[in-house]
Amino acid sequence: MNTAPIKKWIVLEEQDVSPSPWFPLLLHKVQLANGQIVDDYYFAPLGDVVMVLAVTPDNQVVLVKQYKHGLGEILIELPGGMKQKGRTLVESALNELEEETGIKTTADKLISLGKISNNPTKTRQITYGYIVFDAEFNSVQKPDETEAIEVLTMPAPEVLQQVKDGGIYVTDSMNFIFKAAALYPEVFGC
Repeated sequence: MNTAPIKKWIVLEEQDVSPSPWFPLLLHKVQLANGQIVDDYYFAPLGDVVMVLAVTPDNQVVLVKQYKHGLGEILIELPGGMKQKGRTLVESALNELEEETGIKTTADKLISLGKISNNPTKTRQITYGYIVFDAEFNSVQKPDETEAIEVLTMPAPEVLQQVKDGGIYVTDSMNFIFKAAALYPEVFGC
């Protein structure tokens, strides 16, 4: 068993090799804790993401169904998106919820579900999750020009079953649904 303390790598050089502004990519030359030099470590500083698990007064979870080009699939997930420049995480979460679903709410109604990192080896991206109860469709859906979004509602226990059965398999959505079910078992029928 190794008992040496774990140390951070030292960045010796950094080069921006981004193919486009939509996909940032950095090349690092790093020195490992053992002194070894790695001169071709690539990773993507993608920026943080926010997601909102919105629950209606009758315990329906609001989901979005949309095409995701990376997988070439139409997926079901929680509403969310990138943290927006000049906005806090909460402001970004509120904005994404309204844009994607037509649900407008206030910051004091958002409850943090914490944060997750999907791939800390190759990306610098943290997804922050929130839950809001008594969500109502009280605004207008305003998706971005590249988005075609279908809004779905599903009973909370059915959403949990969809995750268990593989119908919902986007990692960050799954994580926040499982966490919400653990924190609010009465909503999810646990």
